[in-house]
Amino acid sequence: MSQPDAPRPQPPDELGFERILYEKAPPRATITFNRPEVLNAFDFRMLREIARACEDASWDDEIRVVVLTGAGRAFSVGADLKSWADDYLGNPNEYWKWFGAFKDAHDRLREIGKPTLARINGIAVGGGNELQMACDLAVMVDDAFIRHVGPEHGSVPAGGATQWLTIMVGDRRAREIVLMCEELPAPKAAEWGLVNWAVPAAELDAKVDAVVENLARKLPQTTRYAKQHLNFWKDFAWQQTINHARDWLALSMATEEPRKAIEKFLEKK
Repeated sequence: MSQPDAPRPQPPDELGFERILYEKAPPRATITFNRPEVLNAFDFRMLREIARACEDASWDDEIRVVVLTGAGRAFSVGADLKSWADDYLGNPNEYWKWFGAFKDAHDRLREIGKPTLARINGIAVGGGNELQMACDLAVMVDDAFIRHVGPEHGSVPAGGATQWLTIMVGDRRAREIVLMCEELPAPKAAEWGLVNWAVPAAELDAKVDAVVENLARKLPQTTRYAKQHLNFWKDFAWQQTINHARDWLALSMATEEPRKAIEKFLEKK
């Protein structure tokens, strides 16, 4: 009886990515959000590509550390609200599918089995911040900021922020970030523990290299199991809420509140 093929990593140029850049230079793999014209806002295809890149990196034994970053002047501003307006407002079933892709990208990243580092080269807004929160460590340029705007744009930030901010920065600070919708400068984000380091732009790559070098020296099997235990509270909060959030947010796409908020944002933009 023939055995099924074992999972095998592929050369990045054979994966056919259009929304991300995926590079492997062992011991590092780098996933770069590559829609700089919209500040790396993610659509359905980008989310699927992030998930596939994470899967490939998890299978590649030569890769010891995975770095997430953005092209251009932003890390990511989260969901592409233009695609929401075109495809999901008034269409809960399609939004439910989109959120499934968002959830899968998070799960693949969080469960990748090796250390992950967010290289935050610019602003991280909404879902962009949630993706960096899914990483193990984060280094951020000191002239950027983190922000959540869901209560202003008709979307509850229930794709990581409401689950993880209280764990990472504490209850009062989490409420301030989510409810006030104000910019959190990188130095304060580091002070609060939302990122590990805030550095000048000229020092960003040197800091990333140093962290990658440190992590790559660690024993891979031991590190994987340590990470599994460190994920306990984030996994617990995520699994208790994410599917409920998926259904509620899908249904909310049929209501007036998000439609009016998103249309107003796009008109202003």
